[in-house]
Order: sequence, then structure tokens, then C-alpha cells
Amino acid sequence: MGLVRLTQRKDYLAANAGKRAPMPGFVLIVRARDDADPVMRVGITVSKKVGNAVIRNRMKRRFRALVREVLPEAGLPGADHVLIGRHSGIERPFDDLKAELVKALGKVKR
Repeated sequence: MGLVRLTQRKDYLAANAGKRAPMPGFVLIVRARDDADPVMRVGITVSKKVGNAVIRNRMKRRFRALVREVLPEAGLPGADHVLIGRHSGIERPFDDLKAELVKALGKVKR
């Protein structure tokens, strides 16, 4: 059971119907696929409202590192996870983001 990237727009749009967990640095959306496949799919998006390309790419790199650390243990198997970057997520310490992701996953599991 590994992590697979979401690459198609239709997957992001489908995930939009899932459960949301807003946090200060990001919004987490999780949608169960109900297809009996235990693979966790992950999508990361940061809009232009957040900042220029350098800032958006730095944020996406941080989110990818966060996902690699947290999701294998705390993620929901057989679900799509989408992280949407927020403006306040740029300067947040990595440990705070990590704690927020664990908390958001706990909210969504309920």
C-alpha cells in the first residue's frame, strides 16, 4: 500500500465532494473512493493567490515532505487526500504543519 499522485482534474473535482478539515496552513479534503483498492492517492494544490511561483513551489515541496512523513501511518487507505495551500502556510514551522495534518486526519476519520 503506497502513495500515488492525483494527476487528473476529474479526480480533484471528485475529491471536492469529500470531507473537509480546514487548518491554519492548509485545507485537507479526504474522499473515500469505495473501489476496494487500498492505495492512498494524494493531490497538492496551491493557487496563485498564495504567492509567486517560487513561494508556491516551496510550499508544494514542504507539503510533499509532510505527506511522505504523515500519511503512511495516519492516512485513510482507499481514499483520495487533497491538500490545498493557504497563505498562512508559507511561514509556519514544519512541526506545526505536521501536527495540523495529524489533527485534520483525525477530524476527517470521525
